[in-house]
Amino acid sequence: MTLDALWDFLQWPAMAASLAAAWLVASRSAGRRNAGFWVFLASNVLWVAWGLHDDAWALIALQLGLAVLNIRGVLKNDP
Repeated sequence: MTLDALWDFLQWPAMAASLAAAWLVASRSAGRRNAGFWVFLASNVLWVAWGLHDDAWALIALQLGLAVLNIRGVLKNDP
């Protein structure tokens, strides 16, 4: 597998992490919600990495904005 193919593949774990995070954040359990925000942050990192490789500047800006909201979610979810 070439390096470009690996970069192209990166969008799939990013997508899976985003879906898993959305599932977790919708939980009634504070622990699962907290985990969901952290998984969302991991997905933000994956999307930014993929976006940098593909020059997807709007996606990068979106992910940075969403990361700020996810950090806010982590802080608001703490007891």
